[in-house]
Amino acid sequence: MTETAETRRRRLSMRSMRRGPKEMDLILQGFAEARLAGMDDAALDAYEALLEENDQDLYAWVAGQSEPPARHAPLIGEIRARLGMAS
Repeated sequence: MTETAETRRRRLSMRSMRRGPKEMDLILQGFAEARLAGMDDAALDAYEALLEENDQDLYAWVAGQSEPPARHAPLIGEIRARLGMAS
């Protein structure tokens, strides 16, 4: 059985806010609330792949402490922009 787009968005929203480190919960939950509803399948695929990464790497990428892999750079840029941080 395949999941509907709405079910997928709800699942990704829950994964965004139940990461572990509170900082990543807040960052990703806010991003998910602002963006998930407007994402097409390709964007949802990219976001789901980003959520597969570990929190320490994600935080370092968002905080600008290290460069994200090219495949995640566009989304990290969007997250940073939403936080008011330069890309």
